[in-house]
Amino acid sequence: KNILKNILIDKLKINIYIKDMPDFVLTKQEILKGDAESLKASILDHLHFTLAKDKYTATKRDLFLAVAYAIRDQLVGRWIQTQQQYYDADRKRVYYLSMEFLIGRTLSNSLVNLGILENCEKAVHDIGFSLDLLKEMEADAGLGNGGLGRLAACFLDSMATLGIPGYGYGIRYDYGIFTQRMQNGYQLEVPDNWLRYGNPWEICRAEYLYPIQFYGRVEERREEHGRIHFEWVDTQEVMAMAYDTPVPGYKNDTVNTLRLWQAKSSRGFDLSYFNHGDYIRAVEDIATTENISKVLYPNDNIFEGKELRLKQEYFLVSATIQDIIRRYNKGHIHLDGLPDKVAIQLNDTHPALAIPEMMRLLVDREELSWDKAWQLTQDTLHYTNHTLLPEALERWGIPLLEKVLPRHVQILYEINRRWLEEVGRHFPNNAEKLRSLSIIEETTPKRVNMARLAIVGSRKVNGVSALHSDLLKHQVFSDFSEMFPGKFTNKTNGITPRRWLKTCNPGLSKLITDHIGEEWVTNLSSLEGLLAYENDSAFKQHWREVKRKNKERLASHILGENGIMVDPDSLFVAHVKRIHEYKRQLLNILRLIHHAFSIQENPEGNWVPRTVIFSGKAAPGYFMAKRIVKLITSVATTFNADPIVNRFLKICFLENYRVTLAERIIPAVDLSEQISTAGTEASGTSNMKFALNGALTVGTLDGANIEILEEVGSENIFIFGLKTEEVQALKANGYSSWELYNQNESIRRVLDAIRDGMFSNGDRSLFQPIVDSLLEGNDPYLLLADFPAYCDAHAQVDTLYKSQDEWVKQSIHNVARIGKFSSDRTIKEYASEIWRLD
Repeated sequence: KNILKNILIDKLKINIYIKDMPDFVLTKQEILKGDAESLKASILDHLHFTLAKDKYTATKRDLFLAVAYAIRDQLVGRWIQTQQQYYDADRKRVYYLSMEFLIGRTLSNSLVNLGILENCEKAVHDIGFSLDLLKEMEADAGLGNGGLGRLAACFLDSMATLGIPGYGYGIRYDYGIFTQRMQNGYQLEVPDNWLRYGNPWEICRAEYLYPIQFYGRVEERREEHGRIHFEWVDTQEVMAMAYDTPVPGYKNDTVNTLRLWQAKSSRGFDLSYFNHGDYIRAVEDIATTENISKVLYPNDNIFEGKELRLKQEYFLVSATIQDIIRRYNKGHIHLDGLPDKVAIQLNDTHPALAIPEMMRLLVDREELSWDKAWQLTQDTLHYTNHTLLPEALERWGIPLLEKVLPRHVQILYEINRRWLEEVGRHFPNNAEKLRSLSIIEETTPKRVNMARLAIVGSRKVNGVSALHSDLLKHQVFSDFSEMFPGKFTNKTNGITPRRWLKTCNPGLSKLITDHIGEEWVTNLSSLEGLLAYENDSAFKQHWREVKRKNKERLASHILGENGIMVDPDSLFVAHVKRIHEYKRQLLNILRLIHHAFSIQENPEGNWVPRTVIFSGKAAPGYFMAKRIVKLITSVATTFNADPIVNRFLKICFLENYRVTLAERIIPAVDLSEQISTAGTEASGTSNMKFALNGALTVGTLDGANIEILEEVGSENIFIFGLKTEEVQALKANGYSSWELYNQNESIRRVLDAIRDGMFSNGDRSLFQPIVDSLLEGNDPYLLLADFPAYCDAHAQVDTLYKSQDEWVKQSIHNVARIGKFSSDRTIKEYASEIWRLD
């Protein structure tokens, strides 16, 4: 009954009627108090004067926009004051460059960080509406896809909360990556038109407009004093226009900035073509130019997509470096002090072109010597590596670079020449070292290794978990580490507790605060105070009730969106993240097939009822990931319709995974799947989010799972599978997936069912590529090797879940011991050990 009630509330379309809309307007001073009455007045003020609506014509969207503008008013004064304080104190600033910022929705986060959530709820209620319903009108910002972008968003929140002068720099994508729709079980990509109704949070800064050059050629001329001057001419010019979004800290009046660049044509509309009837050519330059900021990660399986992606990366770094130098020059005469006032963090290799671009601007425009420019570049930039997969380390072909960025190719060759001279001095007469350390790979065609460039051009290089950083130093970049042992460091990732507990799980947040106070919001380690309650029966009962309500809410969503009725008393298991072979959603579905077969064979067994939730997007050009999505949905369709199986197992694929959906899923989950092949996941942060919300983890010894294990203890987590060194040894000694197929009846039965068309209406070809990858392709991510141990781990899960008292105790223990994984801790380490902030 509660589930159906929640669905009706979610789906009900209510015509707005504004109660008692006044004819007067309060002063700004009164409005900015932030109490319920002044917020109400501010909302109505914006409804009337900003949106030109009255109580008869206002729609639900109008009211949402009015609320957003009212809250933005609360931010703007603090925002201006914060930036002025940074300027007056001449503080060193941190610039975080990222292709992604997965910020989700802004309204709830702003209300929580400003400390006015309850006041706003009352204000909206007094107007005659529900704030929760209005929140649903806000689109998730289409600025990211996966963990890379969400980490960047958490870092911005922490920098603001810690009072660090931090600026995020990214691209203002018109359509994000894509909206995922499911059609007959297949992923369908449609444009994510998140800006369809505008964005009330951003402010266009048209005064910050920078020219970005592409193509052309380079002219050299020798000046009178002998210096060679390089001029990049005959270029195609694109303009980068700034859009700023405020990033509030938690209850500290600090508001930092996320600056996003949008591509604008430098020529615009061609009236002469239009007047001659050539309407397409009249707008051709606008369309071509502005494609740069249209979509995140265009499909690079085609040449045009590759070229567009390269242009995106350069567009971001060129506009950003120009802006950073402008801001620095505003308060300083000489560039010598740049590293003392500026720290630039490259979030993965996408912004690595910042290195040659910084050199171009310092040498060609500021006319510094090469050596001085290189010293400033190296001392200012820092690089975070996010991947161990060789195929994910970016490489750009020299022919493409020569076409798009001819001046930068010259700079890259010179960087590499000087670098290899240094390598030669360190490793004399060692051709192999020269090859393995060269920024430019001698392939056909030659390629620039962007990770190597980022290492050479940065002062510090960090991994994002202890295991990841160790593998970087001793395996992936061992030669670089040997040359620069002090350059590599670890900064284990973290998450912001403001978003991932206080905002998304208010019930649990209140329960925790009622018992140990609110210090945990800015000092997550204080959650250890919960250890005193893990044997308190009354507290455990409240803990169960909070989880039950969250599960009911998610069950309502599943029924409303997927038409599947799930039991809130069942074990909720979630595997939600980007779809990729190394993340092993396929291993999960293979085990679920095996589990369903076991239920069919013993329908009266003492099975723990399970609801298994998958969600995540596959890259548009990633065939295998998209086929895995289809297998998941097909297996779900098959077993959800089986009256024997569906009493104990329901499988759901929730479409269009995004921050807002994660905020609904994570508080409701009992068990989190973190099962990547050991040695492939740099860190992961969903493992931290689930643990912070009371979920137990089943996972491999990979990424941050290892550190979570160290914090919560082996008895409070389900660890299985091969370790990194065992994975490497197994592959080196001749792993055979066929041998496992022949030896293990359960594996053979599952793979045969897939191959024989059980989940494809008899079509044996549909999932043959998946079976071929596991057998003919020798199972590159070792799913079959870990399959038996994975099944055993889930058997342990069943045993524990049957003892609800012990399960809740371990849930409390996980939350109490997860304090290390706050992004506040991570940012403090960056600030002191990498950015050298005072």
